[in-house]
Amino acid sequence: MSDQNNEYGRRPGSKEMGVRTRKQYEKPYGNKSYRGDSRGRKGDEREYPKPVYDRPYEGDRRKKKSEDGRKPYGRYGEQEQKPYGRRRDDAPKKPAFDAPVENERDEQPYLLIGRNAVREAVKSGRSIDRILVTNERDGSLGEIVTLARERKLVVREVDRKKLDELCMPFGHGGKTANHQGVVAYAAGVSYCEIADILDAAKARGEDPFVIVLDGIEDPHNLGSIIRSADCAGAHGVIIGKRRSASVTAAAVKAAAGATEYMKIARVVNISAALEQLKSAGVWVAGAEMSGPDMQKQHLGGALALVIGNEGEGLSKLVREHCDFLVSIPMHGHIDSLNAGVAAAILMFEKKRQDAQNA
Repeated sequence: MSDQNNEYGRRPGSKEMGVRTRKQYEKPYGNKSYRGDSRGRKGDEREYPKPVYDRPYEGDRRKKKSEDGRKPYGRYGEQEQKPYGRRRDDAPKKPAFDAPVENERDEQPYLLIGRNAVREAVKSGRSIDRILVTNERDGSLGEIVTLARERKLVVREVDRKKLDELCMPFGHGGKTANHQGVVAYAAGVSYCEIADILDAAKARGEDPFVIVLDGIEDPHNLGSIIRSADCAGAHGVIIGKRRSASVTAAAVKAAAGATEYMKIARVVNISAALEQLKSAGVWVAGAEMSGPDMQKQHLGGALALVIGNEGEGLSKLVREHCDFLVSIPMHGHIDSLNAGVAAAILMFEKKRQDAQNA
């Protein structure tokens, strides 16, 4: 390369310069000035130009770190930084399992299974997308189809195998749920507020009778309790949002259509719900095996009956918020009942005392 084209001038040690010396000579040090040789001899402090390359992405390999202390991700530090993944401290934090969610809504589509559930949904005027039936129009199945067509609902005939496939997730022991030849696609259950339950009791001119479920996890037990609550004349059922079964298709099937008439409130905190009921003048009775006999407790008037988890019973905090406890007398070898059965017995004992005290 000639001296005219060489941007840096003549190389040290060339034939023109003769023997190499330790004086200051020109080398591409970038923006850093050369301040003497390795032995500490002082040289001049002139600034040398930064080298310019014709090829892209060939910047200064010794580029300093960025202001935040991290090295750039681009090649040689000249090109734009590319995100090659999140750093651990920048990654979004995973919420806790039971962290409360604002404006939580249950928007899961529901499948109504069985003749009773579908018939009551049609009779109550509930919003139904379509009804799937088999071509076996025996007994009440023909009545359901007639009612659906009077409401101008969409009714489609399908094979029984199709219904078996739809109801398989809601069955037990690898068997499909007993759909009885009819299935309906309906909108999700509309949950209400506790105040709506109290208003319903006031509109009927009766003392509030509320069923509160503390950790019922089996949807079949939930459906059974809702069914018994409707038969016993309760004004509403309160369930929890977490660690509790929601009103799914299996619960609707077990309720046999009672979900169409029963007001169901879904709350975040059961203890806070009990305090709200107390402020409205409602007594709170908790079902507990260690409690007094139900026949010796006064269950008449405004009452909230609390049913605990299938295995653990009432939680400690909920038990402390109950005004008193009540139990069912046992006379056999087994000292416990199914949660749905126990709830039904206590409900009708309450109604018996109401009728006796009337």
